[in-house]
Amino acid sequence: MEKFKGALIVGFLRLFALLPWRAVQGLGGFIGWLMWRFPNGSRNVAAINLSKCFPELDAAAHDRLLKKSLMDIGRTLTESACAWVWPAEKSLKLVREVEGLDVLQAALASGKGVVGITSHLGNWEVLNHFYCNQCKPIIFYRPPKLKAVDDLLRKQRVQLGNRVAPSTKEGILSVIKEVRKGGSVGIPADPEPSLSAGLFVPFLAIEALTSKFVPGMLAGGKAVGVFLHALRLEDGSGYKVILEAAPEGMYSTDTQEAVAAMSQVVERYVRAYPSQYMWTMKRFKKRPAGEKKWY
Repeated sequence: MEKFKGALIVGFLRLFALLPWRAVQGLGGFIGWLMWRFPNGSRNVAAINLSKCFPELDAAAHDRLLKKSLMDIGRTLTESACAWVWPAEKSLKLVREVEGLDVLQAALASGKGVVGITSHLGNWEVLNHFYCNQCKPIIFYRPPKLKAVDDLLRKQRVQLGNRVAPSTKEGILSVIKEVRKGGSVGIPADPEPSLSAGLFVPFLAIEALTSKFVPGMLAGGKAVGVFLHALRLEDGSGYKVILEAAPEGMYSTDTQEAVAAMSQVVERYVRAYPSQYMWTMKRFKKRPAGEKKWY
C-alpha cells in the first residue's frame, strides 16, 4: 500500500510539472481554496496558528488571511512539484530578482564554513536550486514518510552537484563536519525540534520551541550565517530571493540569546509576507510546561 501511495503522489507531481506556469499557479490556488472552503485538518491547524499569532485581527480579517494563506500553500505545493521534476535550470529562470547576493559572496570568501538559514516561507524548493547554484552545500532536510517521494526529492535536490543530509544522527554529523572544514550547508530554522534540542523563545509573541542547532554552529564566530528566502512575486511571474547576514546576536555563546536572535529574523520575514508561511505546519505542537496543547 505504501508503494502504491508513493507512486500515486509522484505521478500527480509529474502531472503538475507538465502544466504551463500560470496553470500550475492557478491549480495550486484552487487546491488552497478548497482547503479553505471545506473543513479539514490542515485548515484547522492554520486557523489555530493564525488566531494565536495574530490576535489583533478581527474575524473577517482572520478569515481573509486564512484564505490567502491556504491558497498560497496550495501554490507552493504545485510550484514545488515543478522544482522537484524540472531540470534545475528551468526553475532558476523563475528567480526574477535577487537582493543581498553580496552577503553570500562575502560569506563564501571568508574562509569559514557557511550556514545558509531559511524557513518554511515562500518556495524553499526553488531557493534550494538558487543556493546550490551559488555553492555546493549539504542541504539538511526531514525525509518524507513515503520512500518514492523521498527518492524523488533526493534525486532532484542534488542536480547541481550538492549533497543532501536527512535529519538523522548521521545527517547531523555530516552537516557539522562540513561546516568545520569550511564547507557550506543549508538548514531550515523553524521545524520544531525535540525538547532536548531546542529552547522556548518568542516567535510572533508566542513561546515557540526552536532549534539550537544553527546557533550552536555559529557560536563564537566559528562559521558565518546567511538568511535566504525565495518569496513569490505579487504578479505570479516568479520569485524574489532575499539574502541577509545573520545578526550579531546569533554568534553569542549564550544559547538563549542566539536562538532568540534567529527567531526574531524569521518572525520579521513572516510578518512581512504572512500569507506565504506554511501555517498548516504544527509549529507550536510542544508547549511550555503547564500550558494546554493547541492541536
